[in-house]
Amino acid sequence: MSDASRPAVVEFLARYRSVCEVGVGRRPGVAAALADRGVDARATDVAPRDVPDSVRFVVDDVVDAAARDDPGDVYRVDAVYALNCPPELHRPLLAVARAVDAACLFTTLGGDPAAVPATPVTVPGDTVHVARDPDGRAAGGADESERP
Repeated sequence: MSDASRPAVVEFLARYRSVCEVGVGRRPGVAAALADRGVDARATDVAPRDVPDSVRFVVDDVVDAAARDDPGDVYRVDAVYALNCPPELHRPLLAVARAVDAACLFTTLGGDPAAVPATPVTVPGDTVHVARDPDGRAAGGADESERP
């Protein structure tokens, strides 16, 4: 799915003042669209990537960030998110979000289930999984402390 076909995801994430897209890859469109809406947009990937100047980019591996005492300034945002996130990265993504007290949101690859407890929120054309929502900004989401 291209970034251009994800306006509902952009709308969903725009409720946060600052966000970090983990694993931006070669599709920075969502982060760029958020920056265009005035959101402090940041992005990471394991390799250098071309992103618009409006998006702060840092080369980093979320698995390494999750193992550090301090994941790093790039993750100090209201929401950490990943698009088409493979199951093996759900836990590190959530660990980083917890470490910086941020919301944790992700979409999955095709029919992959969430590998961490998460509330699926349907947006037009997509499903956003809310694994952590400390400020209650994600409609339908809940902080993990409220889960059974």
